[in-house]
Amino acid sequence: MASTTLFCQDFVQPKEIQPYFDQARTFRNQNKIDLALETLNTAASEAEKNEDVKSLIDSLHELALLYLKIDKEGDTEFYWDRASVLLKDIEYPYGDAMHKYIEAILLYRSKRNFQALFMINEAKQLNNDRNFFNNLILTEAKIYINLEKYESATKNLNSLIVNTDVYEKEYLATQAYLTLAKLNLRTNNLTESAKNGENALALATQNGFLVDIKDANTLLTNVYEKLGLYQKSLVNSQNLVKLKDSIFNVDKIKIEAKTADKIRDDYKTEEIARQEKKIEELTESQNRSEFTTILISSFLIIISLLAVTLYRNNQIKLKTNDLLQTKNKELQIARDGAVQAMEAKTNFLSTVSHELRTPLYAVTGLTHLLLEENPEEHQKEHLKALKFSGDYLLNFINDILHINKIDANKLEPLNMEFNLKKVINEVINSLSQSAKANKTKLILEYDESIPGHLLSDPLKLSQIFMNLIGNAIKFTKGGEVRITTKLLEKNNDQVKIFFEVTDNGIGISKEKQKSIFNGFEQGSIQINREYGGTGLGLTIVKSLLGLFNSKIELESTLGEGSSFSFEIAMTSMEDLPEDFTFETAQKDYDFKNLHLLIVEDNKINQVITKKMLTKKEMTSDIANNGHEAITLAKENVYDAILMDIHMPGISGEEATIEIRKFNQDTPIIALTAISLDDSLESFYAAGCNDVVTKPFKPEVFYQKIGENIFDKKPNSIS
Repeated sequence: MASTTLFCQDFVQPKEIQPYFDQARTFRNQNKIDLALETLNTAASEAEKNEDVKSLIDSLHELALLYLKIDKEGDTEFYWDRASVLLKDIEYPYGDAMHKYIEAILLYRSKRNFQALFMINEAKQLNNDRNFFNNLILTEAKIYINLEKYESATKNLNSLIVNTDVYEKEYLATQAYLTLAKLNLRTNNLTESAKNGENALALATQNGFLVDIKDANTLLTNVYEKLGLYQKSLVNSQNLVKLKDSIFNVDKIKIEAKTADKIRDDYKTEEIARQEKKIEELTESQNRSEFTTILISSFLIIISLLAVTLYRNNQIKLKTNDLLQTKNKELQIARDGAVQAMEAKTNFLSTVSHELRTPLYAVTGLTHLLLEENPEEHQKEHLKALKFSGDYLLNFINDILHINKIDANKLEPLNMEFNLKKVINEVINSLSQSAKANKTKLILEYDESIPGHLLSDPLKLSQIFMNLIGNAIKFTKGGEVRITTKLLEKNNDQVKIFFEVTDNGIGISKEKQKSIFNGFEQGSIQINREYGGTGLGLTIVKSLLGLFNSKIELESTLGEGSSFSFEIAMTSMEDLPEDFTFETAQKDYDFKNLHLLIVEDNKINQVITKKMLTKKEMTSDIANNGHEAITLAKENVYDAILMDIHMPGISGEEATIEIRKFNQDTPIIALTAISLDDSLESFYAAGCNDVVTKPFKPEVFYQKIGENIFDKKPNSIS
């Protein structure tokens, strides 16, 4: 079941309400339903007393989920309806997401699986709270099982087994093992079913999850009987009898039912009382309005005389409505066609972009190796030209893939602690060579009153700055590019920061300013020929800022320069300790005598990666697929594993999940030509420590290896 206790983007529970939700979740998972009901009922009363509408909505939702747990769907719908009324008058994305989640469970229970999946996806779009997301993918897995989409269900459940949920880590893992065991039983994979069932039983017993202990014993009784292991089946059967006698007895069920009915009836009684009070208020108002009623009666006589005319007009409107409905259907068909065309375009571009990355890895990798082998001077010139072309093509492919991900709603802003000044300086340093080549001066005007520790998405902010500053440098020769940051307002822990990138380059005409943010648009054909580029940089900036609910502003004069500005709201983390450390700067590592495992199915890529390791005096073994990787990881000790994600047979994700079952320590770095459907979240959930996208820059490749081996980098998005 889901929990409302995490700090979600749009609302944080008040401190006086929060402990009730924490306590209720503990009672619920331990099957102390009567205590959980009473706790949530108290939370609802406190929320109503404090006129805290959002906490009241959350209380009603949690009550609805709790009644579902004891199979009282009618009562679930009662509380769900009460929450619906409150949600109509308030903007509360988390509440809307939870509302859709409960509706998805009700649809799933009534075997309307496709509608349930639709509601799950709707809920995902409204909120990215980690605990809530984990509960969504658990329910999604159960729906997939109903639809016999066993591979998708298994992927969801494996990610939950290694989840890092702050609040329900053990409960979610128990549910995942148990659901996986049921899936295995359904597909007649009895050995795996028993294994997962035992894991579920162990976790449930350790944490006092009574319902899961009962379910695990029930399943194992059945599985061991089918395997012919009758002694084990008998043990689980006896456990089940003891459990039912001591815990799941008639008295307990009666107490829970009595508590549930009392809380529901009390709430209904209070609701009736509230409605009667409103009726009394309306009655008093009616007495004061009797004179007005007499006047209204006079008007009714006049209105009656107009009835005939209105009737004839209505007949005309009905005919018009029929025509409008016909046109609406035509518009709907046209819109569906346009959506399908957009999806086809997105899928095509994504496929092409992804497929080009593999041969491009060979081009850039071999070029790097040849440049390292002291080529002749006349060869060096050709190799540098080849490297430039490869880098240009890679940037172009990355831009297309990035635009597709945004268009397909595959990107969401993350929340990570970071230092803004450090992020901007890193971008400036990475572009300093381009500025030097153009004889352009880079100036940073940084407002030191901006908090040193912020919570937002530094990766997407880096992409925004990289595109804006890189663009400004490209179109400014012998001038200056100025980056300005300013703290606009600070309200408790919420801050709003203004950013501006100004140059004195060629500028943009008034006519072109209207279309400059469209894909593949540049100032003119002549500009494209002289300066190069895809024209996608500003499109990406506009799309990324949309994820932050921000807009880009442009001011420019042809021949004088341009100014791009925007504002972003962030959260201040000033209460972090002063010795809090962010990402470390690049280091030089001694790689000599390290031994790595390369997991890669492409022969050319195997050769290139192995040679790149050899250059730094590292040795390596090669696994041609996921199965070989698992075997070699069991039989040998490696300093790190370089894991390709897309392989025939089992994928790199699945191989990583299997390796993590017996090896938690060896760093695993995913090397992948990431596609539109890939999710960095799922890589880390599978157990990867880091991700490097192919084709990659050699310095990035070596840096990631060094960080993960020597600095023991934790599993996180970097």
